[in-house]
Amino acid sequence: MSGRPGGVFHLRDGCVVAVESPGAPGPEARLLRSGRVGGEQWADLLREAGGTRWPQAGLIAHGYAGAAQLRVVCMMAMQDAAFAVVAGEVEACDPLDAVFEPYAPVDQGETPGRLLQDAARKLAAVAALPRPVRPDRERPVQAAVPDELRDRLPPRQRELFAHADGRRTARDIAFVTGLGVYTATVGMARLLGDGLLELPEAPASGSPVTVRIPPTESLRKRSASTVPGPDPELLSALAAALTAGTDDPAPDPDPDAETAGPADPPAAGEADRTPRTDTPEAVDCDPGGVRDGEIPGHRDTAGPATVPRSASLVPPGPDAPSLPRREPGASGITETLAPERAAVSWKGFFRLRHRIWTPDSGT
Repeated sequence: MSGRPGGVFHLRDGCVVAVESPGAPGPEARLLRSGRVGGEQWADLLREAGGTRWPQAGLIAHGYAGAAQLRVVCMMAMQDAAFAVVAGEVEACDPLDAVFEPYAPVDQGETPGRLLQDAARKLAAVAALPRPVRPDRERPVQAAVPDELRDRLPPRQRELFAHADGRRTARDIAFVTGLGVYTATVGMARLLGDGLLELPEAPASGSPVTVRIPPTESLRKRSASTVPGPDPELLSALAAALTAGTDDPAPDPDPDAETAGPADPPAAGEADRTPRTDTPEAVDCDPGGVRDGEIPGHRDTAGPATVPRSASLVPPGPDAPSLPRREPGASGITETLAPERAAVSWKGFFRLRHRIWTPDSGT
């Protein structure tokens, strides 16, 4: 029977011989939680039984329980599991394809009509109480009661009162104590009616989250008149820094550059990659005559050369002479240099400074 909690009913010759449900403790939990059998003793019984799920013969042989007592325990577990299934939500009832033996069957089963009649009687008894509870819903807490009143409670009600902490239902307490679900439900309902237990108030719904939406005006596109222009002081400081670079007598040495003595001539093919020491500080940065990675002012016929990072790149003056042009095709580029692009240009300066690739750089 699928549902909440649901369960499995085992029938034999028209009678129910066992009911297994996750909503009620079985015979094993009843024996272990009640203290009749210890955990180590139960493990030894399972080893002796050779894998048998219900070691009935071992329990009788070691004197832990009698045959009549085991029959009563199995019958009570079956009826309690049927009550838990009926007290919950039943969605469907389907036969099982797989055939397997029940866990702890009784010798003489119960008819389905009588078993369901007993479960309905228990449901009616719970509903008739002053403060009825459901086995798997309410989670009562202890009320503020005097200690002398708590000490006068019967042992079973005192045990239920001790486990009522606001987190356990009647079904949870039944698994902890080894009692039946029906017994734990009725006991908690009576404690609620006597004022010893109370149900916590439902938690209030969370406060709504306040979302602040900015005004619509702040999301509009600003006009050109409201966009701030360049800072004049920043432009003046930049111009002063560029002008001061021409008066620098000795640039800072490059910490990454390798020093080579006079007796170590450069190898073949490395002359183009060696920085020139006679490179003037004021260079022509025409984009038509300067390529990415070349040294300005030097006619290169073998390949590009790198510019040392210590070199100061400043814009040329108005009277600076134009640099000689490179012959077309000197480094594999067949692009024709237009004579009208021989003048100086800031575009070539920044392209050389930041190594920005452009379609006309040829790199």
